[in-house]
Amino acid sequence: MSEVEPRDVRAADPAPSASGRASNLRMFGKLLVITCVMFGFGFALVPLYEKICEVTGLNSLTKVDREAAEFARNTQVDTSRKIVVEFDANSRGEAWQFRPERSSIEVHPGELATIVYDLVNTRDVATAGQAIPSYAPRQSAAYFRKIECFCFQQQALAANESKRFPVVFVIDPQLPKDVTTITLSYTFFEVAGAAAQAPVPATGRGS
Repeated sequence: MSEVEPRDVRAADPAPSASGRASNLRMFGKLLVITCVMFGFGFALVPLYEKICEVTGLNSLTKVDREAAEFARNTQVDTSRKIVVEFDANSRGEAWQFRPERSSIEVHPGELATIVYDLVNTRDVATAGQAIPSYAPRQSAAYFRKIECFCFQQQALAANESKRFPVVFVIDPQLPKDVTTITLSYTFFEVAGAAAQAPVPATGRGS
């Protein structure tokens, strides 16, 4: 009786089938498409955001209106209308006292107007912040043309320093006739990491 040779019980790894390879290729293709779409969407976010801001008026919040001065010089004042402009001020945090010098004024569309805001750093350390405006009614933002505004850039204040900021603006005469009152409200936010760059005057309190 012949001796039976022992069999190798280790099974060889089966080669991937054609259908498996095709499935893997399809999955790879889908992942590649998703990656490309996400990459392209990242680049598209900036112009998309700018377009949304342009449509909604949000883009005018802190962006410098470089054509406002020329617009004010060449615009006729509509003396047949008066717009009440109300002013408000808020601050996030306990670092500042922030308020407009007047609560409201009356202006004609096309008339150059100025309002002054007072800002005081109440702390014994330098701080910096950014003012963000908002408008009511919302659609009035597109007709509120600011020639000068402290909201165009960050503001740094030394310890216990106070500053006065003029806001020079003109209301576009194309403002809808049913809008007779505009509320301009500023909220002043602290800018993290910017306080160390705030100037330190020789005297403790500036103006």
